Amino acid sequence: MQTELTVQDGRVDFDFLMGSWKVSHRRLRERLKGSDSWEEFEGTSVMRPLLGGLGNIEEGKFFRETGEAQGVALRLFDVETQLWRIYWADGSHGVLDIPMIGEFENGRGEFLAQELFEGKPIFSRFLWTVQDETTCRWEQAFSADSGKTWETNWTMDFTKIA
Repeated sequence: MQTELTVQDGRVDFDFLMGSWKVSHRRLRERLKGSDSWEEFEGTSVMRPLLGGLGNIEEGKFFRETGEAQGVALRLFDVETQLWRIYWADGSHGVLDIPMIGEFENGRGEFLAQELFEGKPIFSRFLWTVQDETTCRWEQAFSADSGKTWETNWTMDFTKIA
């Protein structure tokens, strides 16, 4: 009798996000400038698995005041390091950004990168929080002081579409 081997690692961390979602966005109009002016808009997101579960791709549409925009997140799980790499490309540039690298612990994912923002080096952070089977939240924050303080500049609240 043959038994199926079940893999117990982080490759299933993003399974909660599979499917179609309505997304409520709240995005800071100016980042790292002390602004408290937010743009709120709706969007949609569809995620599907890749590479037999070692990755996934999420396509998003954003219905902003300035018009409709698109983006794609490519997530890949590194079996050796047990870490995820999240790559982003928007519909206006078509270039993959440097990856955000991290993992989930107790239903919360934290992913970090060092990048340039307006020509200056910063740290960026994604936080994923799974609330239940039909809702989750993503947050993006920047730090200009090597992670001592963070400015949350974009949140997305996901609601599953049946």
